[in-house]
Parts: sequence; C-alpha cells; structure tokens
Amino acid sequence: MGKLVRDNIPQIIKNNGQLPITKILNDDEYWQALLEKDNEELLEVKNANSLLERKEELADKLELIIAMAKYNGFSLQDIIDESNKKREKMVDLKKEYF
Repeated sequence: MGKLVRDNIPQIIKNNGQLPITKILNDDEYWQALLEKDNEELLEVKNANSLLERKEELADKLELIIAMAKYNGFSLQDIIDESNKKREKMVDLKKEYF
C-alpha cells in the first residue's frame, strides 16, 4: 500500500484472515513518508466538502505535525512555543493578499 501504519490496520487485516506485509522504515524513509503524508493530508483539506470534514482533515494534519515534531526531537508544546514567538514579532495572517 505504501502508507504509514495507523489505526492498527495490520492487526485488522490479520483479524480478517489475511497477511499484511509491513516494513520498518529507516529514519530517512520515515521522514520521506511523513512528507508524503503531509502532501496527502493537504489535498484532503483542500478537497473537504464541509466544515466538519475540513475540521477532521485539519485534525489529521495536526497529528502529522505532532509526528514530525517527535521525529525531530520536539514536543507539540515546543512547536506551539515557537509559533508564539513568531506571532509576537508579526501580526497574524490576514485575508489580505499581495
């Protein structure tokens, strides 16, 4: 399938009497898989058809950000703190575009 394991999918496959084929990724492969998943999740946010769907997809993006932060040795709080530092230096993103 070429996807990161989530939601115990291999176990669900086993419970259905099938044999899942999985691979433990090395660090570089895992980072690349996270980046690919990020692109996939962005498309899902773009293609969301309702506010509820968009909220669910944004939650998936947040889970991905948590995984990416953890991979790099950061906590979610570290990322939030960094975001707050940036926000102190500039105004929030606006609808204005140039």
